[in-house]
Amino acid sequence: MSFATEFRQFAMKGNVVDLAVGVIIGAAFGKIVDSVVGDLVMPVVGRLLGGLNFANHYLPLAGQPTGLPLAEARQLGAVIAYGNFLTVAVNFVILAFIIFLMIKQINRLKRETPPPVPTAPPEEVQLLREIRDSLRK
Repeated sequence: MSFATEFRQFAMKGNVVDLAVGVIIGAAFGKIVDSVVGDLVMPVVGRLLGGLNFANHYLPLAGQPTGLPLAEARQLGAVIAYGNFLTVAVNFVILAFIIFLMIKQINRLKRETPPPVPTAPPEEVQLLREIRDSLRK
């Protein structure tokens, strides 16, 4: 079997294709969560905390003035961008919670599948049971 044929068989297996679809959907879903956190959640949190914009919060490590935007401060030297870290941490918590809810729902749907209905035993088994019951009497 040639390398190309073997690779094509591997790539077209159901698990590989399912994994690829999952990665693509996961990346798109991650972008949606990034937008929710950055555009909806963090502005509300910043407003509740007195109008803070977490994107530009940092600790300068190279003597930069603290009033500069984060991008300019990074050009002047090293900074600890704790505001960006807080945004990413909130992003992770929201994403993990949504995945938890999805897995919980999938598990619930799996449990709700009705068990298979037992079928009547074969005729031979039924006859043997009748013989057994008649011998007991």
